[in-house]
Parts: sequence; structure tokens; C-alpha cells
Amino acid sequence: MNTLTLEKKTVDIHMESLSDRVGNTPLLPLHRVTLNLPASVSVYAKAEWFNPGGSIKDRAALNIIRSAIASGELRPGKRLLDSTSGNTGIAYATFGAAMDIPVTLALPENASEERISILRALGVELILTDALEGPEGSMNAVREMLEKSPERYFYANQYGNPANWMAHYQSTGPEIFAQTAGQITHFVAGLGTSGTMMGTGRYLKDQNPQIKLIAGQPTKSMHGLEGLKHMLSAEHPAIYDKNLPDRYLEIETEAAHEMVRRLAREEGLFVGLSSGAAAVAALRVAEKLESGVVVTVFPDAGYKYLSNKELWK
Repeated sequence: MNTLTLEKKTVDIHMESLSDRVGNTPLLPLHRVTLNLPASVSVYAKAEWFNPGGSIKDRAALNIIRSAIASGELRPGKRLLDSTSGNTGIAYATFGAAMDIPVTLALPENASEERISILRALGVELILTDALEGPEGSMNAVREMLEKSPERYFYANQYGNPANWMAHYQSTGPEIFAQTAGQITHFVAGLGTSGTMMGTGRYLKDQNPQIKLIAGQPTKSMHGLEGLKHMLSAEHPAIYDKNLPDRYLEIETEAAHEMVRRLAREEGLFVGLSSGAAAVAALRVAEKLESGVVVTVFPDAGYKYLSNKELWK
């Protein structure tokens, strides 16, 4: 136990690390956007911006780093290397700075100004790739760098590293099951790396096979929902199992944008674009029910999207 002396008073304190604050995020009920639902149907969202790096990606990034250190893949002298659309990169950078791990990231050049600025502030070496090539372009850039200098990097590979989905099996899933006292009937999540759905979904199915898993994705390959993938046209992440979800829903960019504004102005929840998409999908599921407990995740807050003036009109 550490001690802290203030004005001649000695106080016992427990010193927590940044990583101790990952997870155990609030599960918030949605009220006004659900007014048309039967009283026997509830919709909840995990508020993942309460993580220290500001998003759900803290869970996966921290588990990837810890697993790599334990295995010896990430050791002094190596840089962490990966591709990202922003949030996982911020998580890597946050824990990298705290743990003295240098980080190199590739991300599409059309990532929001805020995400790029945050990464630079945290000291990341950035490689911006062609926006038209999307996440695949960033992944290809990372693979080329790794091929040229394999001894320099630890390739975190969020799209293929099982530590990604295991983070959600070990934390997000158990938290949701406990917070709903096991009453959850439907879990809804967007697909990016797919780690949230793969890990949380597997845990929930292990607890109760009757829980339905619904995956949300953009309606087409060219869309405006940062962090989400159109799985029908995109390169599938290695950790993705298309057979795990019971159902898929396609979400229009415009519908997600409108929901982001509604959540801010009707619920006081200032969230990001993938959260808007998750809410659209969760409400569409809930509207078909006579009773049930629908849970989704809101991956991040809206602060990284303020430069999108059209969104906040």
C-alpha cells in the first residue's frame, strides 16, 4: 500500500495503472428513442468511451499487447506495427506511451482529423494510405513494411490476432451478462475487425444458446461509417466467423448519421458514427419483439467526429 501526505495528514492509497481502468463500462438504457416500443422490450448500450483510450478498442489492444509481451513476441527494441481506422490505433498509442512501447500505424488518409491529431499527439509514427483503398490499403502497407524489416516490428494484426476476440470473451461478454442479470435476449454489434461480435457473442452463447446475435454492417462497400466493414465486399478478417451471428442487418449511412443526432439531442449521448449504426440496428431488432432485452455497444464518443460539419447540421 502506498501513502500520500497532504497537509500533515497521511492517507493510504492504491496506485492503479492506466490498464486497470479498461472495462467495467456502464450499461445505459435508451429512453426517448425507444418510446414506440412495448414496455416489455428494453434496449441498452455499453458506453465504451469510458475506457481510458476513449473506445471499446482499448480492450482488444491491451490484450494484444499483454499477450505479445507474455509470449516474447513484443520485447524491448521492437516497434508495435498495425493498420487501423483510428480507435485501435489510439488504444495502441495510449498503452504504448504508458508502457514505453514505440508504435507505428498505417491508416486511411480520410480518417477524421481528430483521430489523426490524437495519434500524432501520442507520438505515433503514422503512415497515411490512399482513402480509395480503404482499410485494405492500410493492411497492405503494413504487410510491405513487415516484409522489408521483420526484425524491427511486432505485427499486432488486430484483424487476425485471437487476442482481439478473446478480450471480449473475457470482459465484454461477462460484463453484459452480469449487468443484465442473465436476462439479455439479443446482442447487436457492428462488424469491423469483428472482434466484439466474435468474443462477446461466443461468451453469451456459451451462457445461453437462446441468446440471438445480430451483426450490423454498412449497406455497400463505399460508405461513411468509420470502423465498420461491408463484409460482402471486404477482405474478411481471419478472426471472423460468418456463421456465428444468427442474423445480419444492413445499415444505411444516412440512418446512422440521423441516429447520432437523435442520441445526442434526445438521450444526451454524444456518440460516434458506429454507435449510431449500432443503435439503428438494435432498434430495428427491438421493433420486431413483443418482449426482450436488447443490448448493443456504443464503441466511442462523438468528439473524434466534430470536424464532420455535415453530421452535426
